[in-house]
Amino acid sequence: MAVLSLRRVLLLVGAAASSLVSAQTIVTEDGNVVAADEATVAPAASVIDNAASDPAALQLTDAVIANLTELQLSNISLFAFKSDSTVARALSSARSSSSAATCKVFPGDAAYPSRLIWAVLDLLTGGALIETVPIGAVCYPKSGVYNATKCADILAHWTESDTHAADPTSVMSPLFQGETCMPAAGASNASCTLGGFPSYAVRIANVAQVQLAVNFARNSGVRLVVKNTGHDFLGKSCGAGALSIWTHHLKTIEFVKSVKTPTYEGPAFRLGAGVEVHELYLAANKYNVTAVGGECRGVGVAGGYTAGGGHSPLSSKIGMGADQVLSIDVVLPNGRFVTADESNQADLFWALRGGGGGTFGVVTGMTVKVHPQMHFSGVNFNVVSGPGTNVSEALFWKAAYAYWRKMPEYADKGTYGYSTIFPRGAPGSGYSWSMLPWLVPGMALADFKAMVAPLFAEWKALGLEVTPLWFEYDNFYDTWSKGNFPLEGVANSNLRTGSRLFPASVWKDSTKLAALLDAIKSIVVEGSALIQYNINGKAPAGTPASATNTHWRDAVWYTIIGSAWSAGVPEAEVKAVNVKITDDWMGRLRPFGPGGYGNEGDVMEPDFGGAFFGTNYDLLLKIKRSVDPDDVFWAPTAVGSDRWQVSGQRDWLTLQTGKLCKA
Repeated sequence: MAVLSLRRVLLLVGAAASSLVSAQTIVTEDGNVVAADEATVAPAASVIDNAASDPAALQLTDAVIANLTELQLSNISLFAFKSDSTVARALSSARSSSSAATCKVFPGDAAYPSRLIWAVLDLLTGGALIETVPIGAVCYPKSGVYNATKCADILAHWTESDTHAADPTSVMSPLFQGETCMPAAGASNASCTLGGFPSYAVRIANVAQVQLAVNFARNSGVRLVVKNTGHDFLGKSCGAGALSIWTHHLKTIEFVKSVKTPTYEGPAFRLGAGVEVHELYLAANKYNVTAVGGECRGVGVAGGYTAGGGHSPLSSKIGMGADQVLSIDVVLPNGRFVTADESNQADLFWALRGGGGGTFGVVTGMTVKVHPQMHFSGVNFNVVSGPGTNVSEALFWKAAYAYWRKMPEYADKGTYGYSTIFPRGAPGSGYSWSMLPWLVPGMALADFKAMVAPLFAEWKALGLEVTPLWFEYDNFYDTWSKGNFPLEGVANSNLRTGSRLFPASVWKDSTKLAALLDAIKSIVVEGSALIQYNINGKAPAGTPASATNTHWRDAVWYTIIGSAWSAGVPEAEVKAVNVKITDDWMGRLRPFGPGGYGNEGDVMEPDFGGAFFGTNYDLLLKIKRSVDPDDVFWAPTAVGSDRWQVSGQRDWLTLQTGKLCKA
């Protein structure tokens, strides 16, 4: 049967069924009754242009909504733009005047959409709705999807980012999902539940699908979350009972030889929201340019990375990820699709560049500047102390202090120094310090060696000699892809972290600097890992102002600290670790660095507004209230997030396993 024009649809009827698209019918204007499914109901979208590769080619329009409303398509009011429908306004008013308005609707609530209504969303999105099956369910014989082969494959690749990016709802920090369906061999007697996974996801291929999902969530009161890869350490891309907008398949990468804006003229990339770092870098290499992205291959460039500011191996030279953006395509909370740039939607353009993900709308794509290819040179090395080595603990810390004292000097030269310090075991077992890598974009190897020579000479005088592994390349892709950057391990379920940005001003006060270095050492000695970046996130001259955390602009040292706990330990022990991270360890660092990085911060940060957004927070909150007065978008530690809380949570750790209610 040919697909029926939406103009011929009169009524969608039927009872809730066991699957999303069964037991429904359409009554056409000539009185015929036919099955309502993907073969008979056209997706609700208008063709805006003929660029098939552009997600914006298909959009939800007033004409589509008006047509469906006039023809009385069942439940169409749930998909209307904000204030465009008398019925939609009535629904909103009814919810606002009821006790249900205090919470997002939740599975089991009378107001939660029925399976029939979800089926309507599926049909209107062209069959893009996915009912969630947890990624680990294949390991559970009672789940109904048990598959030993798939289970073994997931277990073998569980710590790889691609495993979770390819799944519609899996996230790389299962702690926040509640660990309710973790893949495990021999899980025969265990149950698998959704926990904090969203109930449904829409696999996004075009703007119209995003608009339908946003309108549906706003009008129905369902919680809404956004996921690209799930590369998130605070629980922002999951949420119990929610509808997830899965942007992972928006993979457009278009090279534009010349773009002109009020502040920039030159080459650029147009990126879909699903483009990941490794895809961006490969494309940049193909076109002989340099693009700014993160260190980890699975980070989504146009998603939370840029929304959070986005630090990069190139930041000390050419700015943060947010500083590269020329325009942003976004679906707003009212369902409207706009392009924000310096001349249009200027406040929104400012807010979307650094003001946090999951806050102002759903980004479907952006245009970013690119730079000429650069020369890269640098060094990797390892320092190990403790039993079996010739490096004492005292020598180890003297060497670390010597390096830390020089951070402003190196940052001024455009350095990117990424290294980790891990305790090797119990106290007295020593430490392992891995530098991978230390580089300066645009610097020749001879000049780089000259820059680091005084430090190496100081170490030698102390009695420490390292074996430097020098490298030199004429482009960034080879620098990044040929073993000079670590492979990221993800999906740790028993790990919490926090972050801090330390400004150059600390180094101007010798007493304060000594206290900071002692505080860092004390935390590592007590068992924390230390991930550290010698980096400065200043904005390049001529870059339009953005909402990037102001603490990035004068920072020279960015650190992440944290700790894990053993699986199965009593909750009291888990609480003790979490309280120690937030209150004790982070408490020691806040006097020296009031700011942290929201994308890799402590979800329990007591002053998240000041820490993650700096002096921009008040204006960001004003824009949030203007753009999203109904809080269609919510995420932990996001701008304005303190108006809501997840029910049933501990006061020392917020998971995404309960109903989202007004605080």
